[in-house]
Amino acid sequence: MEIKKTTSASLENKSFEFLLLGLVVALGFLFIVFEWSTGVSKTNYVTKELDFTPEEMMPVTFTKPELPPPAAAEPVVRRVISPNIIITNNTTPTADVVIPTDEPEPFVAPVATPEVIDEDPIILIAEVQPSFPGGTKAMYAYLAKNIKYPASLIEAGVQGRVIVSFVVNKDGSIQNVEVVNEDANDKLKAEAIRVVESMPAWSPGQMQGINVRCKFILPVNFRLPS
Repeated sequence: MEIKKTTSASLENKSFEFLLLGLVVALGFLFIVFEWSTGVSKTNYVTKELDFTPEEMMPVTFTKPELPPPAAAEPVVRRVISPNIIITNNTTPTADVVIPTDEPEPFVAPVATPEVIDEDPIILIAEVQPSFPGGTKAMYAYLAKNIKYPASLIEAGVQGRVIVSFVVNKDGSIQNVEVVNEDANDKLKAEAIRVVESMPAWSPGQMQGINVRCKFILPVNFRLPS
């Protein structure tokens, strides 16, 4: 007897329906698993928030170390040096007793000496030099006329040159007449000083139109006629 398959009873015709059923069951299982894991994580998170308790801060105590008491300062012993004192016949000592001390000597501030400013200085080279009345020729004529040659030097035939320096004041008067070359004959030096001091008032030197004191150098020649 031959067994024949019935088309209505064959499971091959329902394979597609079984596939769809399997997919639905699988998707439902995955959905359940996903919901369950998400709920567990949320529960744990809430639990952690509810169970949080702050840690207690432990107080920190500091013990101040005991410092040793300061050492007592040693007393300063001042040594007194006594010099040798010689006493003769119960009289007062002949040596002075000096007791050194640690006290510094008092400071004595130096006294500043006020600077003396010469309000009327002597100018060596002025803008306008002092001059004899009438000029240089008149000056030498005055010297030739007023010089008195010492007779003893004329007899001895002594000649020479005397260089005289002097100051012409603001008013033209002559002051501080002196000889520069000390090797000249004494009588010639004396006569040169005399004749310069006897000169009339000069025209004073000037600086920026103002009369000033000036120093002047004048050579005086003593010559005998040949």
